[in-house]
Amino acid sequence: MRKLLFTTTLIAGVAAAMTATVPAAAADKEVRVYNWSDYIDEEILKEFTEETGIKVVYDVFDSNETLETKLLAGGTGYDVVVPSGTFLSRQIQAGVFQKLDKSKLPNLKNMWPKIQQLTAGYDPDNAYSINYMWGTTGIGINVDKVKERLGDDMPLNSWDLVFKPEIAEKLKDCGIHWLDAPEEIFPTALNYIGFRGDSHDTDEIAKAAEMLDKVRGTVQKFHSSEYINALANGDICVAIGWSGDVLQARDRASEADKGVTVEYIIPKEGAQMWFDQMAIPADATNVDEAHAFLNYIMEPKVMAKASNYVYYANGNLASQEFLNDDVINDPAIYPDAETSEKLYTTTAYPPKVLRVVTRAWTKVKTGQ
Repeated sequence: MRKLLFTTTLIAGVAAAMTATVPAAAADKEVRVYNWSDYIDEEILKEFTEETGIKVVYDVFDSNETLETKLLAGGTGYDVVVPSGTFLSRQIQAGVFQKLDKSKLPNLKNMWPKIQQLTAGYDPDNAYSINYMWGTTGIGINVDKVKERLGDDMPLNSWDLVFKPEIAEKLKDCGIHWLDAPEEIFPTALNYIGFRGDSHDTDEIAKAAEMLDKVRGTVQKFHSSEYINALANGDICVAIGWSGDVLQARDRASEADKGVTVEYIIPKEGAQMWFDQMAIPADATNVDEAHAFLNYIMEPKVMAKASNYVYYANGNLASQEFLNDDVINDPAIYPDAETSEKLYTTTAYPPKVLRVVTRAWTKVKTGQ
């Protein structure tokens, strides 16, 4: 969920540069952050260090499953992590996070009650986390390639593009990517075939798996970040992806000026709304620094700077006056009332249901 992918070399360079800007004693303080790839403006990290004297050690991941494996194994070595809401919920139950000390977070006053109410569904009383970004899971398309294969009269605002076999087959040759994220794809499939996206009914999940199996052969790759550049470069024509990622691809394609036009679609059948939350692991060693980082992120101008960079909505109401017009006024980022009516949220699968979903997803990806 995610702008220019940080490499190890870049992060090391950023950390070194930040250390050089503060006195040696201050540089001994650090906060270790584990965030999604393509998901922050590195200037925010530098400015945090300049303001607080706390060095940021920053690593990235590209799937909730990767983060969850580290958290459940213990000893992550991180002070701030960024799970999505459904994963956060079961991770709280597993005891992998510590409660926030809200006395150290005065900038909580800037947060958006509407979003806090929704995230409380994953984290009651928002006791363990703050919202970083939120968005939707929809479809990114290369407009010209899709129209070339389907014709100008074919409606493009439907999950039919990826889930209806006769349509997906027509797009197969120009490349279809899906997120490698079963807790995104299964709710989407369930909603598409007429069930609740948040269904935990294993019979309904099996029917969704049957539908997905019919179109799995049209998918070129299951990956949760490669589709950004693939769309921007014109290498694929359709992706199931996260809103901000597709909008980043759109802007990169526009800047490259090579005739690639990318659009993000919230399909007429509806789309999942998700939340990425910042939390502090129970085994964090730099707890005060972690709170300082969260409080800094909740500064309105800082949160706006992050959203203006990654093209995702955030849960900070006070930040909205500082958002660029092409962010706050884009209904693909901040959906209008009509679009919001079609959005739904999901809750964490219980362990038995999760095992069913995981097995079904493996079969979708491998055919076995």
